[in-house]
Amino acid sequence: MTPHPRFHLAFPVRDLAEARAFYGDLLGCREGRSSDEWVDFDFFGHQIVAHLSPDEAPHKAHNLVDGEHVPVRHFGIILDMAAWKELAARLSSRDVPFIIEPGIRFEGQPGEQATFFFADPSGNALEFKAFADEGMIFAK
Repeated sequence: MTPHPRFHLAFPVRDLAEARAFYGDLLGCREGRSSDEWVDFDFFGHQIVAHLSPDEAPHKAHNLVDGEHVPVRHFGIILDMAAWKELAARLSSRDVPFIIEPGIRFEGQPGEQATFFFADPSGNALEFKAFADEGMIFAK
C-alpha cells in the first residue's frame, strides 16, 4: 500500500474505445479490469473507471479562477514539475486542444502552481498541475 490513500473516481464516457485510446495510449495509464460497460485505469497510482454512458453529457459550467474560466466539473492529478512539463510538451506535440493552456496560476502568491486543462473525447475536463514547492499545495 502507498503512504497516502488512493482515490477512486468513476465518470461517464461516450465510447470505451475512445477512452482506452485517450487514457491508455495518450496518457499512458495502464488498463485494469473491464467489461463491456466499463474499464479501470491506473491514473498515476489512483483508480479511475470510465463507465459507458453515451447519453450523459458533462456539465459546461465554469468558475473564474485567477482570471481563467475553469470547468467546475473536472478531475486531475498533481505531478512533479518535470513530469508536468513532459506531459504538457507531449500533449502539445500531439495537437491536443487545451481548455486552459499550460501556464502558472497565482504567480508570486501562496499556492503558485503550474496548470493546464484539456478534455477527453467525451468532454470530461482534466487538470494537471505541479508545484515548485509541494508545501504550497494547501497554502492560503
